[in-house]
Amino acid sequence: MTNNDYHVPVLFNESIDALEIVADDLVIDVTYGGGGHSREILNRLDEEGTLLAFDQDDDAAANLIQDERLVFANSNFRFMINFVKFYDLMGVDSILADLGVSSHQFDAGDRGFSIREEGDLDMRMNQSSALTAYHVVNKYVDKELYRVFNSYADLKNVHKVVQTILKERRSNPIKTTKQLVDLMRDLVKGNKQTQFLAQVFQAIRIEVNDEMGALVDFLEQTVSVLREGGRLVVISYHSIEDRMVKNFIRSGNFTGELDKDMYGVVQKPLSAVNKKPIIPSDEEIERNPRARSAKMRIAIKG
Repeated sequence: MTNNDYHVPVLFNESIDALEIVADDLVIDVTYGGGGHSREILNRLDEEGTLLAFDQDDDAAANLIQDERLVFANSNFRFMINFVKFYDLMGVDSILADLGVSSHQFDAGDRGFSIREEGDLDMRMNQSSALTAYHVVNKYVDKELYRVFNSYADLKNVHKVVQTILKERRSNPIKTTKQLVDLMRDLVKGNKQTQFLAQVFQAIRIEVNDEMGALVDFLEQTVSVLREGGRLVVISYHSIEDRMVKNFIRSGNFTGELDKDMYGVVQKPLSAVNKKPIIPSDEEIERNPRARSAKMRIAIKG
């Protein structure tokens, strides 16, 4: 399987250029996936450079580049600092995070991420994790379901979504992606149906993988891991992630409110390189429709 078969990287050239790699740099790619970004990072490093890459998906671990400069951690990036300390790699020059689900995960129907491919309700990025989409859909009480869909999807009919799930599962467990899609399909008609279904699946996936909790842990660790002047590049795919990244870069916290010391000097560890996020070109979106919601933000420590 080639890396493009596994995943088509979004904003590929823009993100690599944003890292401003010098040949002997220490770089972290926290979302290895098919190795597309990692391969190009290694191309820009000399024999003194090092790349530490993370991915919790065993499918990604089976797709590793054979290069002695690559240190791979088969782990969630929320544990980044543990591995950085273990390998004595503090003072990193740049960090890249391409958030979201890879093309491979969407296209592999048995993983349960896709609204188009039938499979078990799974959605685990780490397939050894205990929590699955089946458990969320069939075992969560109504209060928990309301929390998931209110927090992780931009839906106007959350009440209908939750009540439809509760009613169905009383008599029939919802076991597959097709069952869930068929159940949800009637709640929205017309050209907004696909977007609605994607939002439903997105909310469940975020819950299953605790994506927001992992993102919080990761962003907070970047401040300690990066050297002064080090660069952080994050590509996000929905408004919840982008808001968190934007607020953290702006203020060093997730409210976006600036902290000041006793002298009124703003205290924040990172500075944004661009006021507005970088987005894919129309040409890239036409070539890769999954790029349409991507936003890239760049920050420098110090």
